[in-house]
Amino acid sequence: MLETIHIYHTNDIHSHFEYWPRMQSFIKKQRIENAKKGEPSFLFDVGDHLDRSNIYTEATLGKGNVKLLNEAQYDVVTIGNNEGITLSFEDLYSLYHEANFDVVVANIEPLHGRAPKWLKPYTILKTESGTTIGVIGATALYKVFYTELNWNVTEPKEKLIEIANQLRSEVDILLCLSHLGITEDELLAEACPAIDVIFGSHTHHLLQDGKMVNGVLLTGCGKFGAYTGHLTLQFNPQTHQLVNKEEQVIENALLSEIEEEEKFLQELSGVGKELLQAPVFETKKTYNKEWFHHSQISKLFAQALLDFTNADCTMFNAGIFLDGLHKGVITSYDIHRILPHPINVCVIELTGTELREILSQSKNEEWPLLELKGLGFRGSIFGKMLTYNFSLNKHRELFVKGVKADLDATYQLATLDMFTFGYFFPTFKYAKKKYYLPLFLRDILVEHGKKYL
Repeated sequence: MLETIHIYHTNDIHSHFEYWPRMQSFIKKQRIENAKKGEPSFLFDVGDHLDRSNIYTEATLGKGNVKLLNEAQYDVVTIGNNEGITLSFEDLYSLYHEANFDVVVANIEPLHGRAPKWLKPYTILKTESGTTIGVIGATALYKVFYTELNWNVTEPKEKLIEIANQLRSEVDILLCLSHLGITEDELLAEACPAIDVIFGSHTHHLLQDGKMVNGVLLTGCGKFGAYTGHLTLQFNPQTHQLVNKEEQVIENALLSEIEEEEKFLQELSGVGKELLQAPVFETKKTYNKEWFHHSQISKLFAQALLDFTNADCTMFNAGIFLDGLHKGVITSYDIHRILPHPINVCVIELTGTELREILSQSKNEEWPLLELKGLGFRGSIFGKMLTYNFSLNKHRELFVKGVKADLDATYQLATLDMFTFGYFFPTFKYAKKKYYLPLFLRDILVEHGKKYL
């Protein structure tokens, strides 16, 4: 007789909890019905459950997310880049201390000191009938960021293949939680057919019925909690063969609405606001924001970046400011509301010639109205690209700090890490640079405000 096993899975929720109550209610009811039929079930999350743009996550530094995962009775999770590189070393180290689930991440470990107790390369689940299910996991390779935060991150595909080959003979079914993206999942499936199913994430892809690659089933449930995945496995205990694997994606907006959903969201927001009410500095005037011009808050922020980094000049987009600073006492909540992005500062070394070219590229007329999604940006539109301490005159001569630049000399440009991934300025991807972690843009503004306002 075949054994039917159910795996429910989520990914890339990014602290979007609009559908969380109905999603978890649905999963709970399904698991109860499965149990009545003698069919085991498990619940996985494939990373980026947290996002520090959410006030509740920010205030609890992700521990509130772990609390929600505990309450929902998750069995296994892996981490995404939002868990891995938007928290300080200490905060990630302690993130899962109270977790009632396993955390599998095969490709990170501390550069110095002992690994946290929650960190495992794999776990083995077991059904009541004795079927063993190996679960391995890995996260995306952001090596420079992890190194800056005292974590060693290794190439995930090779590590997963190594563990999969070791574990395959010990388990009946082998599953992988991959926060690597769809392309990497396809490459992993081609290279390692020993894995039965790869649960995907990171690139926010949606695979309604899954995708079969080299006999390996790939899944993906989009982003922001819009979908819940349901994998059904059929296993023959006599032959120890997995005879069928079928993926179904449920659209959470179509699930029955749960009473007091709005109250749930308000309570999370209320906790966040209450925890972030501590004053951080006081202003003697209002600092306005503009998305298509320089503004008082952009000038203040430019001063903060230049003071913090000692760079020659700075550049950022006006859309990062969701609001201005009001006159009076400014709290942590105010700063988070203005700059919610999990974005770090980066200083890039460029020649005068390169800096001049970057300045020309920054005037792209299509960028200000761009509705940017991702790269750490959590605003509405990109806004005007703002530059401070460097400019071009009508003869296209470059001036840095008011002095005509030497095109062969090296200058330091302070900017946002999202510009270094190659999408806007390909030159940045290969230039010498330094990231300032774990501080976000809001942290740098706070430090400046404490000193000078």
